[in-house]
Amino acid sequence: MALLKRTGAARLAGLFMSILLEISGTDLLGQANPAPEYQLKAVFLYNFAQFVDWPPQAFSDAQAPIVIGILGDDPFGSYLDETVRGEKVNGHPLVVQRLRRLSDVKAVHVLFISESESDRVEQIVAALRGRPVLTVGDTEDFCARGGMVRLLNEKNKIRVRINLEPVKSAGLAVSSKLLRVADVQR
Repeated sequence: MALLKRTGAARLAGLFMSILLEISGTDLLGQANPAPEYQLKAVFLYNFAQFVDWPPQAFSDAQAPIVIGILGDDPFGSYLDETVRGEKVNGHPLVVQRLRRLSDVKAVHVLFISESESDRVEQIVAALRGRPVLTVGDTEDFCARGGMVRLLNEKNKIRVRINLEPVKSAGLAVSSKLLRVADVQR
């Protein structure tokens, strides 16, 4: 993790794309020193902030933070906090918020919907419809249930699945670099 912090935002973005390309073909259990699944997913969340553009009205001002929220039980532990500590994307500092209830989701830009909320994915997505919030989850059928980005562990390989319809409806734009390495549903 210390190595990731020292690389800086630009190099970390390049590293992320390399990781995405490698992970899509890497067996997590077969690595000599496998990184925990949620440590990798924390890096994905951080980098989604770099490869997604929000409309200007998503921020109260030019220095407002990009907020990464976790709704429900937190599977990341300290990994996500360590990953974003001191980082900025386009002048916006990154902050992490842990949220217990849907009503707590206020000024959030990336929302990880935890497995503990899997029974309510449709309700959560419906409540956020029309808001510039990138919804991310790793539960079965997350995208089919209206979520935008699913991080899935398929045969011990992390994959990214993107549901473009709700992304566009929220006024978000995903970089072609990310779209190239993702399984895109239109």
